[in-house]
Amino acid sequence: SRSTLHAHASMSPRSSATATVGLVLLALVATATAARTLHSDAVDPARNSVNLGTAGEFAILAKSGVSTVPDSVITGDVGVSPIGQPALTGFSLIATSDGTSATSAQVTGQLYAANDNVPTPVKMTAAISDMELAYTDAAGRKDPDYVDYNMGALGGQTLTPGLYKFGTGVEFTDDCTLTGNPLDTWIFQIAGTMNIDAGKKITLAGGAQARNIVWVVADATTFGAGSHFEGIVLGATSAAFVTGSSINGRVLAQTAVTLQSTTVTEPTDAISTK
Repeated sequence: SRSTLHAHASMSPRSSATATVGLVLLALVATATAARTLHSDAVDPARNSVNLGTAGEFAILAKSGVSTVPDSVITGDVGVSPIGQPALTGFSLIATSDGTSATSAQVTGQLYAANDNVPTPVKMTAAISDMELAYTDAAGRKDPDYVDYNMGALGGQTLTPGLYKFGTGVEFTDDCTLTGNPLDTWIFQIAGTMNIDAGKKITLAGGAQARNIVWVVADATTFGAGSHFEGIVLGATSAAFVTGSSINGRVLAQTAVTLQSTTVTEPTDAISTK
């Protein structure tokens, strides 16, 4: 309209310059905000999530065997492959009528092995493959938030979400707390062993969930007598649980898992387990 044209025509050079500066400032703010969006855990709390595939259907999964010194208490399925059912020891197995799995008084769930009847062999091959892929994925994540945090001595520490990388082993000589909200994620890349001492425990605070915590361990893991652990253990070798130890999470090991009156409770489904 004529009034609109008049308004534009009457704008002073000073007003025009001010408007231009304002637009530039807005563009800079937008660019900075976009950069924060790409890298902020607050915007993308699942950036350290790990897809376990079908391996996430198991509380315990191993390639060379799972043994128990009764009585252990396991909530969730147990599986071994490529080794067969004889590698599930101490469970007093009872085969199902179709021969595709077995049950045990120590397990709330099923026990599967590579030599069970079809379709179990295919199921187990896929689960082991997914476990190995998840390990490679998690171990290969780049740009850690923390490198060799406290030299791997995590007892007495409070750990916030992020990607942690350790060039050696990790030891818990005291209790440790992981604090974050229900969507926050953790990955711990550990080049050596991981050990938690007898009677020590991992505690979750602020709504943090075991299902969103992944421990990627290149060497053996040991859980001391009466200790308690939280999270998904992706181990390149063995996992040994000493008498009375417990874990809220999953134990996915590329060699053997040994239990001594151990409690293993799988977490509910979430970002890092499926």
